[in-house]
Amino acid sequence: MTQQLILDLLPPSPPTLDNFEAGQNQAAVQALRDCRPGRAIYLWGPPGVGRTHLLQSAASGPETLYFHHGDQAQSLKAIATADTLQHRLIAIDNVESLDADQQAALFALYNRWREVASTGRGFALVLAGDRAPLAMPLREDVRTRLGWDLVFRLEQLSDEARAQALSKRASDRGLQLSPEVVNWVLTHYTRDMRHLSALIDALDRYSLEKHRAITLPLLKDLLASGQPANQTDN
Repeated sequence: MTQQLILDLLPPSPPTLDNFEAGQNQAAVQALRDCRPGRAIYLWGPPGVGRTHLLQSAASGPETLYFHHGDQAQSLKAIATADTLQHRLIAIDNVESLDADQQAALFALYNRWREVASTGRGFALVLAGDRAPLAMPLREDVRTRLGWDLVFRLEQLSDEARAQALSKRASDRGLQLSPEVVNWVLTHYTRDMRHLSALIDALDRYSLEKHRAITLPLLKDLLASGQPANQTDN
């Protein structure tokens, strides 16, 4: 069984706020936990800090919507101009990639958000991008709206925090990772925690299949058996 097939059988767990390794981002996570209709939160940071994880977590409940740049602008505009809103929270990912029509829809949505924020028809906005609001490659009136309420810069996990998260993930599966294995993973593998967690799951499965203890040679055998899915979670 190739490593890719193993990862297909053991996909990363669905994103939640509870399984997000917050590190220095505790304030942003708490703001999402406390987010209520009438609030807006903008998260920004480089690839791998967990932007998509957090937005999908925020939009995982009832009456929520997750929108990314690949979706049709018309759907966002329809929400912004609807007589009655069906969503209590709208999450919009990869704001930096919105085209002109999507930016126009976001502008209308922000205006709608502000208009009803203090009423019983209010809704929450949670957005994410790869840079600070005023540095976004967007029209000026959209850039300024990104900073209307709460703004958080997301920080990468330190190697120490990432190592602790890996060890905890392994411990939860009844595994013991040697410092040698942990250090090698942190040095040679993606920094994305969801894919690191998936690697631990795959390593557990692979060790059972091969009837071998988890060692650095076993890890290298696993990775050599197929190219890992090193897609970055924003």
